[in-house]
Amino acid sequence: MAETLGSMRTHKAFNWINGVQRSEGTLKESIDPASYGVIGHYPDDGLNAAKLAVAAALKAFRETIWPQDHELRARVLEQLARTFERNYDKLLEILSLENGKVKGEAAFELDMVPSKLRYSAATALLERGRAVTPKPGSISMILRQPMGVAAVIAPWNSPVVLTIRSLAPALAAGCTTVIKLPGQVAQTASVMAEVMAQAEDLPAGVINLFFESGPEGSAYLVESPDVPVVSFTGSTRTGRAIASAGAKHMKRFGMELGGKTPMILFEDADIDAALPVLEKALTVFGGQFCMTGSRLLVQDSIYGAVRDGVADRLRKVRVGPAADPSSDMGPLIDRANVDRVDRVVEQAIASGATVVERGGPVKVGPLASGAFFRPALLEVFDNSLAIIQEETFGPVLTIQRFTDEAEAIALANGSQYGLAASVWTRDVERSLRIAQALDAGSIWINDWAKVYDSTEEGGFKQSGLGRLNGLAALEDFEEHKHIALRPGIARL
Repeated sequence: MAETLGSMRTHKAFNWINGVQRSEGTLKESIDPASYGVIGHYPDDGLNAAKLAVAAALKAFRETIWPQDHELRARVLEQLARTFERNYDKLLEILSLENGKVKGEAAFELDMVPSKLRYSAATALLERGRAVTPKPGSISMILRQPMGVAAVIAPWNSPVVLTIRSLAPALAAGCTTVIKLPGQVAQTASVMAEVMAQAEDLPAGVINLFFESGPEGSAYLVESPDVPVVSFTGSTRTGRAIASAGAKHMKRFGMELGGKTPMILFEDADIDAALPVLEKALTVFGGQFCMTGSRLLVQDSIYGAVRDGVADRLRKVRVGPAADPSSDMGPLIDRANVDRVDRVVEQAIASGATVVERGGPVKVGPLASGAFFRPALLEVFDNSLAIIQEETFGPVLTIQRFTDEAEAIALANGSQYGLAASVWTRDVERSLRIAQALDAGSIWINDWAKVYDSTEEGGFKQSGLGRLNGLAALEDFEEHKHIALRPGIARL
């Protein structure tokens, strides 16, 4: 590589295509959302970058041994795990600076990366085909083979781990890849590319990465006939749009989309244990997380205690920059999102929600120049309100009361989303009964956001298609091929 990790002091980000850093495009500013100071620049030419990246990935798929050599793929994935470990501090610094995460949360994101790569290294070695004898004298082989070029379109809220979550199984399956990330995390993406370039056995063109401020490059990935599979993490609205655009090519889509996670507390819940988890379920990543615990459903007899306890904890949350070790929650990604989230709260209040803790933008003092938003808690009595039915993507929590199990299930399932849910009760039978009745892909009992490399993750209803993590993650990137033979029967 012409540039080294040490040269990131210049804060000029680069796309990475066919093993080469590229800087074509109009330079845009990278912003620290805590201060709104300029921390660097990045080239913004998404359409051209996407075209070059797809061409490089297609060439690598057709002309290298990558799709056929599962041992090479496993070796490279292990090398990638080691490069991310070696460059942990560099990634931590740029992720917390550019993304706004407090250091502990940035570390939490990065800590998940090596194990995902190693899990996929192991799956690359699995023999997943089979042979059968469907009729006397016949043999059929069912092969699994990579689909080709896979697009990985990842969001800005957790750019490192959500990229790797899709990239690792795509590589394990034998696909070549094009990663697209938003311009808000261009500096982080550029460091990721430099880190991945250190995998010594990685063929040029197998991984390509670009970023952009607009949708042009993403649109090309979705519309190109040379990209048969798209792994997308983002909003439900965008997921619907790209699925519609890719339908003419019958593309394979794997999608993790929006969520509106209900946190259901029954009267026998351990409130003292629940309260700190409920706080973090809302404030981790500033509520900019698809699994944010944004809906609190509480049984009548403990409703007041839970409402007051949560309000007290949210009132004491210390917002501040990642550079301040006393900060509990960092800024939102930018001021535009602060304004958007505040409008959501105002609209909810106008529609009948009652303020328990208003929260809102920080407009005075040393934090006023940044994109800070204090957490809010709203009491809601109508399950049809937009604040319940639409993803907020910010630190805004609603609280509703219920009487019995049936009402709790009806309220929790009364949503277009079905990504995750949390159930709090000491009754084991009740916990399993409720978990089976909830329309969600992940259910946590007396806990929140427990995700493992070996367990499938994804959503019901409008929260997605397919699964990431676990063995099912390979399904998005593979085709099944049946080869039939008729050798006959040996006569002895």
